[in-house]
Amino acid sequence: MTDLATTRDSLEQCYDAIEALAARMDHAQWRVQSLCPEWTSRDVVNHLALMERAMTDWVPSSTDELPHFERVVSGDYQVAALSDKDFAGLVAEIFAARRDNLAKLTAADLDRPSWTPVGVKTFGRFLEIRIFDFWVHERDITTPLRWPTDDTGPRAEIALAEVAASLGYIVGKRIGLPDGSSIVFHLTGPLKRDLSVVVDGRAKVVDHVEHPDVELTTDFLTFMQLACGRIDPQDQIDAGKVTWTGNDELGDRAARNLRFTM
Repeated sequence: MTDLATTRDSLEQCYDAIEALAARMDHAQWRVQSLCPEWTSRDVVNHLALMERAMTDWVPSSTDELPHFERVVSGDYQVAALSDKDFAGLVAEIFAARRDNLAKLTAADLDRPSWTPVGVKTFGRFLEIRIFDFWVHERDITTPLRWPTDDTGPRAEIALAEVAASLGYIVGKRIGLPDGSSIVFHLTGPLKRDLSVVVDGRAKVVDHVEHPDVELTTDFLTFMQLACGRIDPQDQIDAGKVTWTGNDELGDRAARNLRFTM
């Protein structure tokens, strides 16, 4: 699990990044279609901010104690009538409250058992999921606007770890790699990584595969956005952003079936 300082710093950087987008977008850019179906840029920011509002002043005392989800429903009514400027101000207020919460957080708090969107884990694990959510949603906004992002550092590492932890499922269930076969994903940057999976009864991530049946190569951002169902695999194949060697059928199948979440 990520340590307290990295968790705190990463979340604060998430807030900084969204506030910077909010300060930069004009009326039309707030309403640009994001990579999330039926969500504009403003809808994405609204989703992120209201979830943080639900988590404000909340540290779970048990796995039965949920965040204040009722604030999400009430918040939707509140923000609908706000101007873009006032909405950005509300987002900043919510994030300021969360920064105060993070300043008081302890390492022991991260170990608390907690409800999370992926089942009962720890509060620290929940915060890692929040970092992943922010990282992906920031790019849901910036990619359609053709704005650059910094895809390095601890936030990117935490986001990649979220996908890497699901690679067994992706390879075994989504791609359907047959028993006895293996695959290596080569991420070319800015985060460079080789992710190896073998299927031996079930698909599992391993440190290294000597002679994989297929090797798929792509850049880090394309890999992440394919895994999150944000972009069309065929477009990436046509553009040469996803390539493979080895078993052609398995490579083609892998390139088209990385999605494990939306």
